Amino acid sequence: MIYMSNRVTQLLGIQYPIIQGAMQSVATAKLAAAVSNGGGLGVIAAGGLSADKLREQIHESRDLTDKPVAVNLMLMATNIPELLQVILAEKVPVVTTGAGTPKLFIDDLHAAGIKVIPVVPNVKIAKKMVAIGADAVIAEGMEGGGHIGTLTSQAVWPQIADAIDVPLIAAGGIADGRGVVSALALGAEAVQCGTIFSIAKESPVGDNWRQAVINADDTSTVVVGQNVRVASRALKNAETTALLQVEADQADRAAFNQRLDTALNKAVREDDAENGVMYSGQIAGLIKASLPAAEVVTYLMADARKVQAAMVQL
Repeated sequence: MIYMSNRVTQLLGIQYPIIQGAMQSVATAKLAAAVSNGGGLGVIAAGGLSADKLREQIHESRDLTDKPVAVNLMLMATNIPELLQVILAEKVPVVTTGAGTPKLFIDDLHAAGIKVIPVVPNVKIAKKMVAIGADAVIAEGMEGGGHIGTLTSQAVWPQIADAIDVPLIAAGGIADGRGVVSALALGAEAVQCGTIFSIAKESPVGDNWRQAVINADDTSTVVVGQNVRVASRALKNAETTALLQVEADQADRAAFNQRLDTALNKAVREDDAENGVMYSGQIAGLIKASLPAAEVVTYLMADARKVQAAMVQL
């Protein structure tokens, strides 16, 4: 068995520096456990879950794997205190965070032995997260699917890597070995991938969503919600066209978010590829098949080694 050891794999207790992105309604216990069984770090998305449902998801993941599985918290949620109590009681090994700062509870998590890794969009916020004690940061470029910032991956990864002393995990636009190697070359010590895992065999999405990703090309995504400060990248369809019109009509942020969440659930639960929102990154055009999650991890590592071996020595 081949291992890759660096600060991230040692910090998280994983075989490979591959992390599965936290995708609301998609990153379930089944998917997360499959990623962890493959040697990466699976992540359960707590967004949209009640405390009881999160507890069920954690227990389900432990029935499926004895490897570490993380939980992601979207900090704009109204039930964060209840979710935190579950995380602390269940001794979840790793928590990733988005849409806010974990400043108010990071000490409690650390006291329980839990690693805390915020997702950040720029150098300023990365520095703030390190200052409050983040164990690592995930820097996501605007190429990624779901909620995004304004900087490209190639611009933001090296600048954050130069500005912090904790490990950098790169996200946004990674779906093959070339993406992994480029992230490592730009200062990352691990990568986080979402889109390629969103259509893994263990993902809850249906055949229509899977086929939409497989059929995608480099121009198949669009960003909605920029004018209401919830910029999100998804595959183009009838719903994203409607959302752009809602945005142009100056909908308020809360109403837009509600429609976005409803459309996401429609895509996941009803497999409606036209009236639902299918979060996907710009690299969807690179993905040509739905594989078991463990095979995705193996593919990313094997392809990265192949790319690295083929590179011309300077």
